[in-house]
Amino acid sequence: MRLFSEEQRRGAVVLLPLLVVVVLLAVVAERRTPAYMDVVEQHNVEAEEIVLQPFDPNEYEYEELRAAGVSSEVAAGIVRWRKYGKVYRMKEDVALVSGVTDSIYAALKPYITIADSLAPKSRYVDGDKQRGGDGGNRASEVKSKEFSKPNADLVKFGIDTVSVEYLESVGFSRKQAEVVVKYRDAIGGIDNEQEFRACYVVSEEMADRLLPYVIFAEQKSATENEAKESEKRTENAALVEINSADMEALVAVNGIGEKSASEIIKYRELLGGYHSVEQLAELKCVTEENFAKFLSQICCDSCKIKKIDINFAGPKELERHPYVSARTLRRIIKQRQLKGGWSRIEEMTEQNILSGEEAKRLAPYLRFRLKATE
Repeated sequence: MRLFSEEQRRGAVVLLPLLVVVVLLAVVAERRTPAYMDVVEQHNVEAEEIVLQPFDPNEYEYEELRAAGVSSEVAAGIVRWRKYGKVYRMKEDVALVSGVTDSIYAALKPYITIADSLAPKSRYVDGDKQRGGDGGNRASEVKSKEFSKPNADLVKFGIDTVSVEYLESVGFSRKQAEVVVKYRDAIGGIDNEQEFRACYVVSEEMADRLLPYVIFAEQKSATENEAKESEKRTENAALVEINSADMEALVAVNGIGEKSASEIIKYRELLGGYHSVEQLAELKCVTEENFAKFLSQICCDSCKIKKIDINFAGPKELERHPYVSARTLRRIIKQRQLKGGWSRIEEMTEQNILSGEEAKRLAPYLRFRLKATE
């Protein structure tokens, strides 16, 4: 009597090699898995061995930050911000860096060190020695101190013309004073209290102390403005100011005909005003001979220029300007959508949005505001 039929024996012959292959694969996988797990465990051990150490975000370079236990993404973000003029004045500034989540910041916070000279504290004196804020260790002592420059010594000053040295004399550190001046120049002037407080090196205490003495451009007295206008009219009595002249005034200039006058006004509207009389040479209707003839009869008031808010202007407004090419317009819109705006024109050249020549021509027409105004 046979235990298996002929068909069952044939099936066993077919399945047997397959079973052998499965067994061999299982043995090989079992042998390779521990090696792989050893690598994983080794990496985990290395990750666990990384211990955070104190670091100064204003001083440490990328390699030093990595050595202090900061991740590559956060280290790169800290250094990148510094490249664009960022100064870390308090630990919380690090939380704004790209890639720093709340949990990452909570882990980093105990190890962040900020130099006393950069801390957002008002400066105080102790006898003849000035000191900066040092956290909460001397809170009771600080309250008993006075500003290094008492209010009684302050006089009114124009924030749009004040020097770094003067800002330093009223309580800012040298670096802070330089940042205020750079910020002022980048946005085209500090026009009001909000813009003054928006500068990140101006603490609330410093702003409250100085604001009664700050003169903004919009606060200049009518008498002062009239005196300047009178002086300007006297100096330019015989000259035609090309940013305000109408057709009749321009045609009266020897060397400018009706056609040229019309083109000068049309180009003026496209530009938003002339910042230099030399720009008239860009017009095709102005010959070299005529330009030399009327140059001594005209002048230019660049204060009349209409500036473009580069961080908020729409595509149509940018497209109308003669100095913005189609290629430049596309790059401005694309980069602004991806990474936001800019605080100075140098950033636009660094990002290859503007060439050096384009930046030079456009600089007088751009305003770099940090936020939109009404």
